[in-house]
Amino acid sequence: MIVLGIETSCDETGIALYSGDRGLIAHRLHSQVATHAAYGGVVPELASRDHVRRVLPLVQDCLAEEGLDAGDIGGIAYARGPGLAGALLVGASVAEGLGWALDCPVLGVHHMEAHLLAPMLEPDPPAFPFLALLVSGGSGCSYYAAPVAPMALLSGRSIVPYGRAGGPLGRGRRGFGGRRRLRRHAAAGVF
Repeated sequence: MIVLGIETSCDETGIALYSGDRGLIAHRLHSQVATHAAYGGVVPELASRDHVRRVLPLVQDCLAEEGLDAGDIGGIAYARGPGLAGALLVGASVAEGLGWALDCPVLGVHHMEAHLLAPMLEPDPPAFPFLALLVSGGSGCSYYAAPVAPMALLSGRSIVPYGRAGGPLGRGRRGFGGRRRLRRHAAAGVF
């Protein structure tokens, strides 16, 4: 089965196709950093409008890359929150509309739990059980993940101090995109 994934929780439009047999087969990401840089942070209405323009072309690009058409999609998953309300509504509307048109199941996925389980798609996933601290934009949570039981949310909410820490810590001279800068430094082993 081919599952279409749609992520529009904030300022990036993410689209992926996942095959039950082959894993991740295509993905596209559009960043809105340049759009929001002049404002010093994400402007929710601009983010939502950009998602409207980007989602379907990115889906079409992914399908074309694999020589597939919309009829090959067997299920759709989309980010249902937390995130910016308008941005999430774009992803949910596209997912539900496509699901209805294609007569396939649609599932809203918790944004933070998706981050938690994303490493399970890697060739060498972490072993259960594990603890995780997740920080994404203004959201932050800590989880206990077990193999059979549902994940246990230990702490967190939509806007928490550790969710906001990345921006001011990493801003530097640009004034925006501090979390991306921190992520780049961390990947390079600077910290």
